[in-house]
Order: sequence, then structure tokens, then C-alpha cells
Amino acid sequence: MELKESNLRVLNRDVIKYIAMLVMFLNHFSHMFLENGTVLHEICEDVGYFTAITMCYFLVEGYEYTRSKKKYAIRLLLFAIISQIPFMIAFQYFALNMLFTLFFCFLILVAMEQIQDKALQTVVVILLVFVTAYCNWPLLAAIFTILFANFKDSRKKMMISYAVAFVLFVAFNSTNYLYVPGYSTAEAVLHGVLSAIPLLISGFVILFLYNGKRAERGKNFSKWFFYLFYPAHLTVLVLIKHFM
Repeated sequence: MELKESNLRVLNRDVIKYIAMLVMFLNHFSHMFLENGTVLHEICEDVGYFTAITMCYFLVEGYEYTRSKKKYAIRLLLFAIISQIPFMIAFQYFALNMLFTLFFCFLILVAMEQIQDKALQTVVVILLVFVTAYCNWPLLAAIFTILFANFKDSRKKMMISYAVAFVLFVAFNSTNYLYVPGYSTAEAVLHGVLSAIPLLISGFVILFLYNGKRAERGKNFSKWFFYLFYPAHLTVLVLIKHFM
């Protein structure tokens, strides 16, 4: 994406990713250790929703700039496999973890780039979107990725993409809360709106604060940290809960 110079653009890619890792940790900590329904639980859970949409954006950007798409895909798949057991233990249900989601999103980008026949491309992309129904952040992460891939070169269209993402997430999350005992429709919608605010924050950070650069130092460390952090923090949380 073309980025105009601005005094507000003070955050590089690595700083934003570190923020995303922190709030993801808070989300997972909340799920495993805090009482459901408390204010602290809700805050820690909701701020974590910043992470998935932000990582979808950087996946699209990384796909465009990576030196080797094959190695990128292998890294995603390898760490997805490593993360699966701690993910299932941590969340106590079977679904493929977020790195699998990003891997399938990566395959969507490959299909959009490599399949020239539009009809076949559409079929493959739709199938991959539905594959993510069995993953963390089902369907939505794939849709976010498609939006960003199509509109990454226009700030106005990216703003619209984030608005669409916000509406979709509100609808998705509000529907989930309709099945929670004690929630009225109005309360479910309100919760959906409030929980989606981190998606708008992601949009603001990416579109107005991101300078389009990586950190000048520690590039290799950061690259591997972002892959290792996911299985590592899940494993640590699982061990802490086991020994408490």
C-alpha cells in the first residue's frame, strides 16, 4: 500500500505485531483464568480481537513482499502443527488453531494470484473460505484477507474493508451471544458492537499510524519470535493452569 508521509506514522510493522501478540495473550489468559462475565474478563477478551484482523493485513502484505512464498507457507504450516495440541488443551475443544487459519488464508492468496480462470478461482477460494469454518476465527479471517488483498492499494477502499469487517464481526458475535442465557437481543447486539471496537482500532493503526517499515534492528529475531510466541505462550498457560 502506498503510504503518504505523516507525523502520525510512528509505528513500524514489528511494533504493531508485538502489540498484537500482547493483546492476544490477554485474550487467551482471560479465557483460561478469569471468571466469565466479569468486566475484567470481557475487557481482556475483547482487546484480543485486535490481533486476528491485524495479522490478516500483515499476511497480505507479507505475501506481496516475501522472497519465497513456498517457505512462508511451510513456516505457517509447521508452526500450526506444533501449536495444535497446546491449543486444544488450552481451549478444551477441537478446532484448528489460528496459524492453520492463516495458512488457509495464504492459500487463498495463492489461488487469487495463480489461478487465471476466474470461475475456477472463485470455486477454489470459496472452498478454502469454508475450510476455515473448522478453524479459529472461522470464515471471518478468510473474508478479511480477501478484502485486504483486493483493496490494499486504496486507503479509501481499505477503510470500507475495515467497516465491512466491523459489521460482519458485530453480526457474528451478536449472534453468538443470543444463545447465552440471560442476554436479550439488545444486550447481545451491544456486546457485539463493543467487542468489535478493537477491529476499528486495528484499522486506525494500520491506516494512520503504520509507517510501512520494519524495525531497523532485530529483524530476524522478530521474524521468528512471532512464529514461536503462539505455541510457546499457549504451552506456558497450559502448564500454569495444570500446576495451579
